[in-house]
Amino acid sequence: MANIMQIMPYLAGDEMVYIQGLIKDFDDNQAQQFANVYNYRRKDPNTILLTALLGFVGVAGVHRVLLNNIGMGILYFFTAGICFIGTIIDLVNYQKLTFEFNSRMAQQVAVIVKGST
Repeated sequence: MANIMQIMPYLAGDEMVYIQGLIKDFDDNQAQQFANVYNYRRKDPNTILLTALLGFVGVAGVHRVLLNNIGMGILYFFTAGICFIGTIIDLVNYQKLTFEFNSRMAQQVAVIVKGST
């Protein structure tokens, strides 16, 4: 069992607990491979927060596009973040949005790593 804090020290809170549970059966090599791929695919909550703030200067929806919610991103762009209400809600929930995206990415990467061995 790999030590998550040594492999991915940038993780915190719920994400760290989730990833630890996901890779608990991985050997050190698999855990390192998982970390390399996951680090490339995951989104940093601060990046999502900053791009959500762009909604107040006329470029709403960038954070949704980064989270692979292309349809919502386009809708936010053409409706000014649904009259700023959607942007405000996303600013409050940016950590939850990021955790949900990162959880999906972690599951996909875990399947890839398990399948490659």
